[in-house]
Amino acid sequence: MFLMRTGSEPATARSALRMRLWLTLWGLVWAIFGTVAFALVGRPGWALACGVLWVVVTVDLTLVLRHIRQGPHYQPGRDIPPYRPAEHRHP
Repeated sequence: MFLMRTGSEPATARSALRMRLWLTLWGLVWAIFGTVAFALVGRPGWALACGVLWVVVTVDLTLVLRHIRQGPHYQPGRDIPPYRPAEHRHP
């Protein structure tokens, strides 16, 4: 069976928020570890870089959790069918 593309894939794409959540948590652990480790060995530049990364990862984690809590519109489960492509009518 050959499935044709409709051309609406970018408009109907869904984000893998749960995977992004776990990757963000993994990055958060490493950013905290890097900040503390570089601060303890006296590398303030690297500690600052890891600290900035820590802030970026925390903001991303907040956004991911917000989208997950907004419900099935942003994180649809297997029981929610895919969005129908927009039908374009040409005059």
